[in-house]
Amino acid sequence: MSLISPQAPMIGPKPQALPELPPVMALPFEAIPPRIRDFVADTAERMQCPPDFVAVSALCALSAIIGNKIRVRPKANDDWEIVPNLWGAIIGRPSAMKSPSMKAALAPLHALEASYRDEFESEHKHYLAEIELADIAAKAAKDAAKKEHKAGNADVALQMLRDGMQQPDHPTRKRLVVNDTTMEKLADLMNENPSGLLLERDELAGWLARMGRDDAKAERAFYLECFDGNGSFTVDRIGRGTIDVSSTTLAIIGGIQPSKIAPLIRGAITGSEDDGLIQRFQLTVWPDVGKVWEYRDRQRSRAAHDNYKALFDELAGIECQNEPLMFSDEAREYFIQWYTETQIEARSGDLHPAIESHLVKLPKAAAAIAAIYELCGNRGATIGAEATVMALEFMDYLRSHSERFYSIATQGGVEGAKLILRRRNQIPTLFKPRDIQRKGWAGLTTKEDVAAALEVLEDHHHIVKSWPEPDTNRFIYQFNGG
Repeated sequence: MSLISPQAPMIGPKPQALPELPPVMALPFEAIPPRIRDFVADTAERMQCPPDFVAVSALCALSAIIGNKIRVRPKANDDWEIVPNLWGAIIGRPSAMKSPSMKAALAPLHALEASYRDEFESEHKHYLAEIELADIAAKAAKDAAKKEHKAGNADVALQMLRDGMQQPDHPTRKRLVVNDTTMEKLADLMNENPSGLLLERDELAGWLARMGRDDAKAERAFYLECFDGNGSFTVDRIGRGTIDVSSTTLAIIGGIQPSKIAPLIRGAITGSEDDGLIQRFQLTVWPDVGKVWEYRDRQRSRAAHDNYKALFDELAGIECQNEPLMFSDEAREYFIQWYTETQIEARSGDLHPAIESHLVKLPKAAAAIAAIYELCGNRGATIGAEATVMALEFMDYLRSHSERFYSIATQGGVEGAKLILRRRNQIPTLFKPRDIQRKGWAGLTTKEDVAAALEVLEDHHHIVKSWPEPDTNRFIYQFNGG
């Protein structure tokens, strides 16, 4: 390339459009049970948000209320069992209504937790009164024991002291949702709520960034264990001793911006963070957001919302089942066909290992969603064909979205390039790569990310190189046309 003087605006070939993201399927409403579908449709229409955000948040919330009270055994003879806890992420720009969508879908879960908090506060007041009474009884027992001891009745005195030391059991506040917690506190909460919890993060990027830190390796391992939902974990800490978590059941839902998830996906693709954490977010959606907006002001559908809330109340009352939930014979045939096709593709050798890892984890999500659908509908003794077919159709929809977010890595620096173009007015007329890196923009914090983005911009004629810095091989850039 010939180097041009920067005295005049740089004019090169006409800029070309940057590559677009792969297309994704629209949310298939027919693949969602009516009790969820009506709520999703009503909420999305009133908020003018993607229905995908509401649907995925709803499924993760429902998986949390079920927790490990229900286990699913997909095969007829094998003892492979899954806990239907789900991990999901909703991807969209800041204006895409991620947080309001999630808040609406999780409202019944928060309402239940509020009722549990009220119950706990009432029980705690009663507990404090019992403590006072126990102290009175202990003092009386001590006085009586002194008399018996003086009378030579040591055994009787000892028994009196033992009886007087009885303390009431401290009430436990039942929890369903956690937001910002340490691993040690989460371990405590899991022991107090063995059926499972939901980790809700308005901005998932902060949590994922923490999981990538060198000093969070033990925490990352703990969360990886929580995905299966049927394991155990031991946390050893100086000062806190040993915490044995007998049931690591955790669902996750959170929102994230495309630019912030890009480096995480690249880490999974390149192998720098290839332990499968990102691939566990099976319910990740990145829908197209319509550019048309209009003012709407109507009451919500009371029937749709009441029916949706009642579903949570019903599922919260389910007792822990000793026997696993099985597929009916017809449903299992559908599942086997889908399962076989998915696993053959994953082992074909034609896919990147990170995408293979994503595919081999899909059966857990498929079986979990089928179980949730059955519990939301027919509630038969087995998972029926209707719930299974709907769940597998929903999995095809999720698969199209996974292809979109993995394309962040396969398309190199496209997202970073788009971000630079959007914030062009914040960049000097003549700029160096480090001028962009110093901005600290999400997805453009490393030399490699910036270089990839600039390469995309140069290949598509949005920027041109100026002259090299004195005594270096580094170039200074300028936007095409000045």
